[in-house]
Amino acid sequence: MRHYSLFDRFLMHTDTALRTIAGKPVATHRPYPAQSIEECELDAAENRHVAGLMRINHAGEVSAQALYQGQSLTAQNDAVRQKLEQAALEENDHLVWTQNRLRELGERTSLLNPLWYTGSFAIGVFAGALGDRWNLGFLAETEHQVVRHLDSHLEKLPACDGRSRAILEQMKIDEAKHATTALDHGGKSLPFPMKKLMQAMSKVMTGSTYWI
Repeated sequence: MRHYSLFDRFLMHTDTALRTIAGKPVATHRPYPAQSIEECELDAAENRHVAGLMRINHAGEVSAQALYQGQSLTAQNDAVRQKLEQAALEENDHLVWTQNRLRELGERTSLLNPLWYTGSFAIGVFAGALGDRWNLGFLAETEHQVVRHLDSHLEKLPACDGRSRAILEQMKIDEAKHATTALDHGGKSLPFPMKKLMQAMSKVMTGSTYWI
């Protein structure tokens, strides 16, 4: 297995950042979850609402991508780094899927994505520097919060919107798997104040990204 220098990894992360923010992420070959589901007729208000939800989810995946990239950059163990990089690859699928759905709805991604990416990357670098157990614990808590967030969005979707629902349900499966993997590899549970801080930061992001 090839070992990359810190500088090589930095260049690869820079390429990933540009692709993520510019809307050209590299996805795997997994099929688009909504591809076989018929589009339903949404009125103007419903379309705006679904677009707002999907814009939040896309921005969340931008942040997750940045978080994983930052964490893998400073991860101390090669096995942990590989797990983070694999999770980041799957998050790229989510980026593509949510971006596709926004295009189907005739809407755009968030204008705030560069801000979310920069901030999340910095947090990821810091988490990785704390050591692998805290690094993985941060990943697990992030994913647990994302699963709860996806559950709330699934409840808010119009009943007929099977395309959006299929995307979010597959994302939920993937996020739960990432959390389990992180804990199985030694992730440490975060202190309660840190969990609440993460929830507060998430509310700021979702509240603004729905519209912007």
